[in-house]
Amino acid sequence: MNIAIGSDHAGVRLKGGLITFVESLGHTVTDMGYNSTDSVDYPDYAIPVCDKVISGEADKGILICGTGIGMSITANKMPGIRCALVHDTFSAKATREHNDTNVLALGERVIGPGLAEEIIRVWLETEFSQGERHQNRIRKITEIEDKYTLHP
Repeated sequence: MNIAIGSDHAGVRLKGGLITFVESLGHTVTDMGYNSTDSVDYPDYAIPVCDKVISGEADKGILICGTGIGMSITANKMPGIRCALVHDTFSAKATREHNDTNVLALGERVIGPGLAEEIIRVWLETEFSQGERHQNRIRKITEIEDKYTLHP
């Protein structure tokens, strides 16, 4: 898989190690920035990652900020993105099986690198269950997006 990854200043330290880890799992990583600890705005890095996922240039995306909250809020404003903020492996597995998430948000100030790696491994290895009830729920989410998204 091709994984797009991005962080703001508060996630840059964790991101560096995670790129190496994801590559060690056999995936290709596209780093969409940021690469400094100077303060920046997280939407400026969430949007390019999600654009890669929406366009199909990336299969999935990973976003990292201090808590993961700002990145996940931004990502979930974009049509077609189902982003989950995850800080445990149970949720990583469930969000893929039940919600078919295509973007993962992590908080560098919340979890350490070892747990982040395990969450990513579980998230990348878990397939969507294809269960009818889960497909129905995702369809409803898409209908909400369509209803509330301004179309030119």
